[in-house]
Amino acid sequence: MTLRSAVFAATMVALPLAAHAQPIDGLYIGAGVGANFLQSQSIKSVGGIATNGLNLTSNVGVAALGNIGWGFGNGLRAELEFNYRYNSYRNVNAFGAAVNVSGKEQKYGPMVNVLYDFNDLSPAVVPYVGAGVGYQAINESFNNGGGSQTKGTFAYQGILGAAFPISPGLAVTAEYRFLGTTSNRNYNGVTVGNDYNHSIMLGMRYAFGAPAPAPMVTAPPAPAPSRSYLVFFDWDKSNLTARARGIIADAAANSAKVSYTKIDVNGYTDTSGTPRYNQGLSMRRAQTVAAELVKDGVPKTAIAISAFGETHLLVPTGPGVREPQNRRVEIIIR
Repeated sequence: MTLRSAVFAATMVALPLAAHAQPIDGLYIGAGVGANFLQSQSIKSVGGIATNGLNLTSNVGVAALGNIGWGFGNGLRAELEFNYRYNSYRNVNAFGAAVNVSGKEQKYGPMVNVLYDFNDLSPAVVPYVGAGVGYQAINESFNNGGGSQTKGTFAYQGILGAAFPISPGLAVTAEYRFLGTTSNRNYNGVTVGNDYNHSIMLGMRYAFGAPAPAPMVTAPPAPAPSRSYLVFFDWDKSNLTARARGIIADAAANSAKVSYTKIDVNGYTDTSGTPRYNQGLSMRRAQTVAAELVKDGVPKTAIAISAFGETHLLVPTGPGVREPQNRRVEIIIR
């Protein structure tokens, strides 16, 4: 069994136990290794004389990279990458005839990438796409007396990949990368054209500060013996609709008709977004409702505000689900 097959098999075994995908929010690092396929490179000229029909062809080589980046919690990521690729040459094709050559090409350099993770598609796999620009130093070395030289050039790349979470913050990655350069390079009088690479890579990525699996939570507060009211919110919003204002006004009016010791205002969210973000959103919703109660005549000192984030779901769902009935604030008159 090859190393690549072993990694793939281990990944498939780990998937049933994999952690649910969470958007990356903060610092992360990664590394990858794989195969590099270097397209045939045209030899533009030799000694200043144009040479149409000359092409360098190469064997399958290797590619490796390391990166450090930052996730913004909404699927977007930005990262700095340093990569390395190696291919040995096979022959020179000249007008349909092959001439054996002995040599190699090595390229390496930094790239700046922007990527987007599709976190809402599946809890077990997160597809992503990206693009990058940067610089590549390309070394050409021939063993037939041509010597060795390194030239630098602007580079660009496209990225298509998928991440398989295996524990909080840790994921296996599988990627296809296209790397290209934009200018000719001259090596001891031989001008070589654009450099196009296709890489298939496996890697690992670790996001620092990833939330641990949610602990067991206690049962939600028992329903109040008097009465309670539910105020619902639009996705990712904490502002009140006209319907919500009417419900709060009813709660304020009825609180004046009964004897009570306090009024609980409890905020909740659905499971989309990160737990930290949802905790803040549920607090903003509860504060908005409390302010409206005060506006409608309820004493501020009688109100107790609590935020429960994505816990105590009214409608049980998995992670990353936009469920309208879970985006709520509950008013309980005790």
